[in-house]
Amino acid sequence: MDLGLKGKSAIVCASSRGLGRGCAEALAREGVNLVINGRNEQATEKTAEDLRAHGVTVDIVLGSVSDHATQDALLEACPQPDIVVNNNGGPALRDFRELDRDALLDGVTQNMVTPIELIQRTIDGMAERGFGRIVNITSLSVYQPILGLDLSSGARAGLTAFLAGIARSVAGSNVTINNILPGKIDTDRIRQTMVYAADKRGVEFDEEKARQIGAIPAGRLGTPEEFGATCAFLCSTHAGYITGQNIRLDGGVYQSAF
Repeated sequence: MDLGLKGKSAIVCASSRGLGRGCAEALAREGVNLVINGRNEQATEKTAEDLRAHGVTVDIVLGSVSDHATQDALLEACPQPDIVVNNNGGPALRDFRELDRDALLDGVTQNMVTPIELIQRTIDGMAERGFGRIVNITSLSVYQPILGLDLSSGARAGLTAFLAGIARSVAGSNVTINNILPGKIDTDRIRQTMVYAADKRGVEFDEEKARQIGAIPAGRLGTPEEFGATCAFLCSTHAGYITGQNIRLDGGVYQSAF
């Protein structure tokens, strides 16, 4: 299927590896020119080199997307993005009792405030041009708690509620805002949660990994590639009637008929 994205431009945050890279790769395959972002220069340069093999332009902005200077650089590299994929590292796994006010505010800044700031700076231009796709990478933990990720979950849930009305306000301008909620996708982040859980249970990592995979109806971890393909479809010309939605990619973990 042609997604109708050739020649469009996208900012993909935190895209040197993991889910962000999966989204960038899927968009590059569709002919989207990219501005990617990462903190590690070597990893980000390698990702850019791989993406350019699809015949698209790829610019790099290094730094934390929560820093205003990094946001400025992203918008300087791509002043009129057709697509924004919001992604950011979340707070480290910690017992909520260990979180002081500074840690709480940092977590909210990372996973709620930062994407809102980028949306504020790009959404009106999208509406004026009559096309825009905003995809926020949140987490299944918005629906289903994961002990130790309470701060990340709370901030992402706040983002979801904050944007629900905004998504409807721009739908008539062919601008959509949707969230993808990853379950257990094979990334560094998920391995960290498995290490944390193994330590809590006093078992070896491999045992904990097998236990968690055993609880997934699909019987496996998801892949960044299939995650990225979902992102690319939500960004496509075919997805203009999907907005304000939370798309769960979890292999059937979340038990619900609706």
